[in-house]
Amino acid sequence: MPKSKSVYICSACGAESGQWYGKCPSCNTYNSLEESFLLPATNINRGGWQSNSHSHPQSVTTGKTKPRSALKFSEISDNVQVRFPSGYSEFDRVLGGGVVPGSLVLIGGDPGIGKSTLLLQVAHKIATEHCVLYVSAEESGQQVKIRASRLGVCEKPLDVNNIKKKRGNVAGNGKGQTPDEDGNNSGNDSKVSQLNDADLYVLAETDLEEILRELESLRPQAAIIDSIQTIYLASLASAPGSVAQVRECTSALMRVAKRANITLLIVGHVTKEGAIAGPRVLEHLVDTVLYFEGDRFASHRLLRSVKNRFGATHEIGIFEMADKGLEEVLNPSELFLGNRDEMSPGTATVVACEGTRPILVELQALVAPASYGAPRRSTTGIDYSRLQQILAVLEKRVGIPLSKLDAYVATAGGLAVEEPATDLGVAIAVVASFRDRVVDPRTVMIGEVGLGGQVRLVSQMELRLKEAAKLGFKRAIIPKGQALPDLGLEIVPVARVLDAIIAALPGGLRQNEDEDEDDE
Repeated sequence: MPKSKSVYICSACGAESGQWYGKCPSCNTYNSLEESFLLPATNINRGGWQSNSHSHPQSVTTGKTKPRSALKFSEISDNVQVRFPSGYSEFDRVLGGGVVPGSLVLIGGDPGIGKSTLLLQVAHKIATEHCVLYVSAEESGQQVKIRASRLGVCEKPLDVNNIKKKRGNVAGNGKGQTPDEDGNNSGNDSKVSQLNDADLYVLAETDLEEILRELESLRPQAAIIDSIQTIYLASLASAPGSVAQVRECTSALMRVAKRANITLLIVGHVTKEGAIAGPRVLEHLVDTVLYFEGDRFASHRLLRSVKNRFGATHEIGIFEMADKGLEEVLNPSELFLGNRDEMSPGTATVVACEGTRPILVELQALVAPASYGAPRRSTTGIDYSRLQQILAVLEKRVGIPLSKLDAYVATAGGLAVEEPATDLGVAIAVVASFRDRVVDPRTVMIGEVGLGGQVRLVSQMELRLKEAAKLGFKRAIIPKGQALPDLGLEIVPVARVLDAIIAALPGGLRQNEDEDEDDE
């Protein structure tokens, strides 16, 4: 048996080294080198793929290497591959308009957030029109079917006591075996089972060679790998989930997917920092990287795109966890807007853009005397450093004493909003809480706050205002100097933060009447 070779692979950039270093020589990341054991290269050809082999295809007649021929750019076919729907408009939006055949999509998220639930529901929707293979490396086929029955994916109620049913021939295996009395295909050791009448197949397997063989045999339109960290390649001595295993398994799956035009949806675990576990090169191999986010104690979930070769990045799709799994939220602005009829002091409404989707979000601010010597600053859904900057601008440029007061700012619903267009809304909400004033609930604020106290222009202003007008808002405070068509809104252009505060708050910066009487 050939001896294994010990190498150290950087989990951040994928660089290899013969010895361990405290800092990666390639990317200068500390404590990122992990030991892996590699076997010498072998030419294993199973299911049309080669392991650890990068040789060119050879001619059948002469045995000599057959070079690949390059094409001129003008000679490349203009036939664009038609996307197919996933069955969920929110999922299609994040992918850029549908699923691209032959693409690799990596989906990461915290444990228990609902990644497997989402993909099982998507697999069932796609299986109504196409053949789908669900590879479960973490659950058995029976466990997957129990979960599918709970989500309503199974077309018939599942009898747990009689879970072993006779199965017919696996579509596409080309062997034509008949099931024996135990419900297994005689002469076939495949672990593929079919979920009722839908064209959805389940393979409970962790060996990459078996998975690739089944992909070549079944040739599904889409396949789901749950998850990449639990799949292993037998020719590597490293444990499943190691840097070498994740990289090699993803590369092998990519070669089969591109050649057979199979769409792969791959589930990836995340680290405690929130990044997808494994080498950074994993995100470079795939076509699309999605993150499934949300508070485990809240009902809504966000599917966010951070890389997409076939669409816009930073698009989001919003789902809500219900009794029967995840449901789409078609109007997310209603989810992140509070009751506008009962607005309290310190609230303001902003229009944030996630990709090409405008979302109206209610901001809530609370300013109170500090209980201890150093004032506290706390944010939920807003960048902490951004809040510190806005508080400094309000004190220096507007003259509001906030350095000795506690300040808390949060978004309704917990949506993370980090773009600068929400700066003006944060500033007005803080001042409204400080003065104990109520902002008009039919007014929205859009604009970036500069260090000099000026209000700067932001992108996609017309798109934001159209969304606000559609939801019944009547007034918008925006930066000065932008020509806009008539959208049915009263536009209040401002040049500085002080002008915006005067326009948004009743009485501007003046104290209320009770405070004036006390001063007298």
